[in-house]
Amino acid sequence: MSVLDLPTLTRILRENAGVDESVDLSGDILDIPFPELGYDSLALLQAIGVIQRDLGVALDDDAASAETPREFLTVVNGGELPSAGNA
Repeated sequence: MSVLDLPTLTRILRENAGVDESVDLSGDILDIPFPELGYDSLALLQAIGVIQRDLGVALDDDAASAETPREFLTVVNGGELPSAGNA
């Protein structure tokens, strides 16, 4: 069962880190790097804090190292990021 889905993640990012008006977050953004979506590492850390607090999910350092929404959702929902040698 998923704890977090893409619409919820984008809502959390918008509410806590703002939104770059030039980026369509309602499009196919799963594999677009966070910086291209207008979100830096601080925005991701803010989102992690909200998710931990609001959803009661404990997240490790892998969440902060996720480069795309797909990777972030994988970590939050209990999966693992592929290691550099296995990617």
